[in-house]
Amino acid sequence: MKKILTPYHKKGLHFKNHIVMAPMTRSRAIDNIPNDLMAEYYGQRSGAGLIVTEGTAPSPEALGYPRIPGIFNNLQIEGWKKITDTVHQRDSKIFIQFMHTGRVGHELNLPKGEHLVGPSNQKVSGQIYTDAKGMQDYSEPVALTTQGVFDLIASFVKAGKNAITAGFDGVELHAAHGYILEQFLNPHVNNRTDDFGGSIPKRAKLIIEVTKQIANAIGPEKVGIRFSPFSTFNDMPSYDPEEVHKTYALLAKEMNDIGIAYLHLSANPDIPQKTYDALRKNFTNTMILCNGLTPKTAEDALNAGFADLVAFARNFLANPDLVQRIEKDAVLNEVDYTTAYTPGPKGYTDYKTL
Repeated sequence: MKKILTPYHKKGLHFKNHIVMAPMTRSRAIDNIPNDLMAEYYGQRSGAGLIVTEGTAPSPEALGYPRIPGIFNNLQIEGWKKITDTVHQRDSKIFIQFMHTGRVGHELNLPKGEHLVGPSNQKVSGQIYTDAKGMQDYSEPVALTTQGVFDLIASFVKAGKNAITAGFDGVELHAAHGYILEQFLNPHVNNRTDDFGGSIPKRAKLIIEVTKQIANAIGPEKVGIRFSPFSTFNDMPSYDPEEVHKTYALLAKEMNDIGIAYLHLSANPDIPQKTYDALRKNFTNTMILCNGLTPKTAEDALNAGFADLVAFARNFLANPDLVQRIEKDAVLNEVDYTTAYTPGPKGYTDYKTL
């Protein structure tokens, strides 16, 4: 029996297998409200022991992309209830990923009257898609005041409570891939002179405070976090490798002290072995490894000892029955990238199953 297919139990987490469906933006939430089509999509993929949803906005100014869902109003909470019910009926667990896009976005994608925010007013270079006017230059964010940072933390905590009301088993904080929580870590993007800028501990303070306060509100066993050390995605400037290493070693220890359920690592080739070692040494709860895994390399990773669970993104996008295919060593469908972010069922719920 492959380890990947066996049940998983560790410190309050209980999943039917070692397989996680990774969070993926799919842009099907019309008016930012989760819907029946999304319930069908997640239901199809509930062979996973744990599903982590697509990035979901904890507040209106977090909706940087078109058609991403939120969880800050009652219509959104009700929409998510259909999805959590569908997944739970199939004996899977589901965590919602909180993605505050920060400076990554365009004001045309936001509700009327809202503005992008960030640690500073530095804008992202390049362009982003809007439904209203197609490709546009990224908007300039408004630099958060110190009070604005406290309000941001409060919005995450409120969203955490909303998630539990919507039936989620927990929440994952998206502190990776250049979104707001990671923006605060980067000394080239975060030029603040208050308590949330300057030294490594000060730049890490936002993540630590958000995690601590959500854990206090809903329980640390219902909180996970995603990191992508050394990633330059979304125009994140690289900085001193030793400083990056120290930042994530510190964060892993802080997350461990808070007692959260898991750390979800989005791996990349630039992460040195010593950073993997520091993460594993400093964080003793569940470690999820993601990025570019195949069923074979995922099984190897579980047996190698760093990862407790393994996550698949693209393979779940194209293979709703991925778990069944792993059981049978079946060939996997290829992803149709042209329909990854388009509205409607095409390239979403119409992938062939065995």
